[in-house]
Amino acid sequence: MTLEDKHAGNGSLVGKSQQYLGEKQQANGKPVTNGKGEDSVKQEANGKCDMPRKILTMYSWQEIQRHNQEADQWLVINRKVYDVTDWAKRHPGGHRVLNHYAGEDATDVFRAMHLKLDIVKLYLEPLLIGELAPEEPSQERNKNPRLVEDFQELRRTLEAMNMFKANWVFFFLHLAQILILETLAWLMMWHFGNGWLMTIFISFLLLISQMQSFFLEHDSGHLSVFTNSKWNHLMQKFLMSHLKGLSAKWWNNQHFQHHVKTNIYPKDPDIDVGPLFLVGDLQPVKSFSLQDIAWISSFYIRHFIMLGPFYGIFGTILHNLLLLFSERFLESAWMTYVTQMSHIPMKMSREENRDWFSTQVLATCNIEQSFFNDWFTGHLNFQIEHHLFPTMPRHNYHKVAPLVRSLCAKHGLPYVSKPMLEAFGDIVRALKKSAALWRDAYYET
Repeated sequence: MTLEDKHAGNGSLVGKSQQYLGEKQQANGKPVTNGKGEDSVKQEANGKCDMPRKILTMYSWQEIQRHNQEADQWLVINRKVYDVTDWAKRHPGGHRVLNHYAGEDATDVFRAMHLKLDIVKLYLEPLLIGELAPEEPSQERNKNPRLVEDFQELRRTLEAMNMFKANWVFFFLHLAQILILETLAWLMMWHFGNGWLMTIFISFLLLISQMQSFFLEHDSGHLSVFTNSKWNHLMQKFLMSHLKGLSAKWWNNQHFQHHVKTNIYPKDPDIDVGPLFLVGDLQPVKSFSLQDIAWISSFYIRHFIMLGPFYGIFGTILHNLLLLFSERFLESAWMTYVTQMSHIPMKMSREENRDWFSTQVLATCNIEQSFFNDWFTGHLNFQIEHHLFPTMPRHNYHKVAPLVRSLCAKHGLPYVSKPMLEAFGDIVRALKKSAALWRDAYYET
């Protein structure tokens, strides 16, 4: 396979350059350049390392932090400096995710969001432009290096414990639960007819099925539940679009932003609730694709095929609208409470450039564990662990929670865990507080 390293020399140098990677040279011994201060190196990764060495530019944090705009984005990962400006447009998680960390150390968030590093490194190599100068700290100076090191050591410990390895039986049984509920609902419709009581009961079964589909889709979006990435993407589209009627691409782009900058305004779309609909010429094009539309259409076609024999064409349309409205209304309330009871009452702020561990712990809280809570929330009652380790299978959250709690205690950070009813009440109390602040500000102006 071919890896390409870009080397940019347009920033201020700190100290002397050091030899790091292979340098491609012309016959006269001069480096190959593109005339714009950048070197381009191609290296064959065939198991042999017979290429010359490449000199990387040394950068200071002061220089790196200047490159924090959408048209000029640098990241630091493991002390290496990457120019991701052009790559951001093709980033599978959306361009905003990279822009949110432009000019910052992204080591921990990069590790948290990528399960298979050997694949991701192939994309990183061409973006490499330099590294931190030897006298520069590994993170920005406002961050606690001991806390960062302790968290990274915790992750290595969890990796050694195989906490990031998925249990296929768990996910197979979860998928079986969804399919059984869907099948049971339609069989009851065919056998018992279309009475209103039966319709309500069937809607309830489909509601549970769709909410559990959301949890499984959530897994497929975060981790490779299936060994082949193509199968994983196909399963995500099947779960989100066919079973739920939503765009997987739109959800991914929104949800990944929520994870990397949780409760940080305006970077977290979950707390930026301005527009209610996708309008205009730009947003729908960015959020949907023809493939998304085809998958979403299959959701409505399936409902039409199942209900058509009972209600006819116009009756099916009316019933489908009523059924979907009731499901969407109840499901939205369920999903909102499950996800937001762990965020809305917690710290919300503008960008403070905290370390990854502190950012997630301060912006999330857990709901006490029980068999019902685990099932009702799809194990998202462990939001602290889920946000710290998004690619960890959710059946392992309860196993790592004591270690996370211990690290919080060591560094004086709160580890908040509540009963579910208290968490539901905290949503109302938090919204009431926000409304009071808005009211006071309104009447003062």
